[in-house]
Amino acid sequence: MSTSKKSMPTELAAIPAKARTSARPAHNDKAPRTTSAKKTSTGAVVEKVDTRYLQTLMGYNARRAALSIIELFLERLAPYGLKPVDFSVMSTIQHNPGVTSRQLCAALNLLPPNLVGLIQSLESRGLIERKPHPHDGRAVGLHTTPKGQALMVQAEHTASDLEIEKTAKLTPAQRKTLLALLQKIYL
Repeated sequence: MSTSKKSMPTELAAIPAKARTSARPAHNDKAPRTTSAKKTSTGAVVEKVDTRYLQTLMGYNARRAALSIIELFLERLAPYGLKPVDFSVMSTIQHNPGVTSRQLCAALNLLPPNLVGLIQSLESRGLIERKPHPHDGRAVGLHTTPKGQALMVQAEHTASDLEIEKTAKLTPAQRKTLLALLQKIYL
């Protein structure tokens, strides 16, 4: 049975077909064990889904962990009116008064057209303001307003609390190591 890339999960579509069929997961005693499938007239019946191979992939694990945290993040930060990208932009402005849009795009890997509307939205909410750049007459620095600063103190506290909650199975040292290892991938 052939599987087209169109119906295949995104994580698998990026893996060459040869690698999908010939790769074997690394031995992992903690990986879930599968039970044997029962044959029926319509084919196999899966009693327990085997995801051991996916669990050997960095992207799969990072994405699953991120989704787990983002779900709670969306719920807990909804009262502040902040989505993940809004939060990232506001936090960066809060900790870098005078940062330019160009610097924000580079630091957060955002496309300039996507940032324009976001900056306008945050400005219309009274959370940030634009001020002339002290050294470049063509650039504009972004600053949080007092309202934006107060919001971010609360929002960052909420974000820190929810991450500690979602990583409760890790020791503080393991959490610090995990952050350092993940940052080695993208920084």
